[in-house]
Amino acid sequence: MEFAVIAMSFLVLMAVGVPIGTSLGISAVVTIYFFDLGIGMVGINFSTGIASFPLLAIPFFVLAGVILEKAKLAATIAEFFELLVGKSVGGLAMVAVLTCMFWGALSGSGPATTAAVGLILLAPMVKHGYDKSFAGATIANASDLSIIIPPSIAFIIYGNITGVSVSALFVAGIIPGVLTGAGTLIVAYLISRKRGYQGLKKRGTLKEILIALKKSIWAILTPVIILGGIYAGIFTPTEAAVVAVFYSLFVAVFIYRSISWRDLVKILVDASVTSSVIMFIVVFAGMFSWAASVIDVIDRTANAIIRISPNAVVMIILINLLLLGLGMILDAISISYLVMPILIPVLIAFHIDPLWYGVIFISAMAIGQATPPVGVNLFTAANLIKGDIDSVAKEAIPYVVMDIIVLIILSLLPILSLYLPIKAGLYTP
Repeated sequence: MEFAVIAMSFLVLMAVGVPIGTSLGISAVVTIYFFDLGIGMVGINFSTGIASFPLLAIPFFVLAGVILEKAKLAATIAEFFELLVGKSVGGLAMVAVLTCMFWGALSGSGPATTAAVGLILLAPMVKHGYDKSFAGATIANASDLSIIIPPSIAFIIYGNITGVSVSALFVAGIIPGVLTGAGTLIVAYLISRKRGYQGLKKRGTLKEILIALKKSIWAILTPVIILGGIYAGIFTPTEAAVVAVFYSLFVAVFIYRSISWRDLVKILVDASVTSSVIMFIVVFAGMFSWAASVIDVIDRTANAIIRISPNAVVMIILINLLLLGLGMILDAISISYLVMPILIPVLIAFHIDPLWYGVIFISAMAIGQATPPVGVNLFTAANLIKGDIDSVAKEAIPYVVMDIIVLIILSLLPILSLYLPIKAGLYTP
């Protein structure tokens, strides 16, 4: 009865086109009212859902990303990689992947990275003979790295739900992020080679490369400063987010002089809107999880999952399949609040390291950003090329396959995720 009420109310709302965040909130309120859990708990859950120090990092990282985007620093990063690898076979495709990797470390958002890099590189790729759907798929899939390579909003959410150190999660995402990026580069190169997509006509001279590096170094240093400070124990992720804002502002206003103080109003508005959307989902997803927990749906579901198989490897495979399926229809934040409260008892029962699984979980969520029917990166890319989502999704298949291969590797080799945070003294298994 309890499961039917909360699940059916959510599914019906989703089926009629109600936004995910609103569906979660209404389902939670219906459940609270139906089972007389105290309607006053709505307000309490609303306030406690966002009254979290780790979550405070989200609006600051969003603001830092918007500042750097308005300062047009993605173009300087792309120019550097064009001079470095642009002449290679599939040069512009690889430039797109590398730019997405670095820009994703600045924005922490897949759609934002897809939009920023797409506006710069889609037109040149099409001009040089690349199929526009392939170009869009390349950027959309490379932008998945935004939630794996730190700083990542998805890691902040996961840490807030599970209690795992966000600092440790950030550092744990470095090797998996680089590994996923390398896989994406390989796919871009192989497809480009097969189809005859050539690079630029000339490679940049050493002098040109050094000049471009000088121009882009301030942007490239942003994630280095953030992660270096966390790695060295100088500041927490939330403090790092504040440092990122002031550093980004300093670089944009005084170094590149690409934004004026008048631009700050629009920047603050854009950052506020983006942060509000994220926190809207966080609040109502958290309320949904609380209601499900109080009516005992979470514990019963977790116990049912534990009984499926006594083997931890089999369990991880099954959960990964579930996450890949959910990623096709829901966003990463909603999935985190819907699934992780159920999975925490499962992880404990099977003695699965929560930090290691956090990387696996977020990697699976990243794949969902580029898989239809609700792949937000695919929709953003399709909108930029003024094409249909189906053609972009078709071109994305080889990238998704490679991402799944990397996910399997990460699931089999915990050391890839745990080595750096343990070495840095940020985590003890």
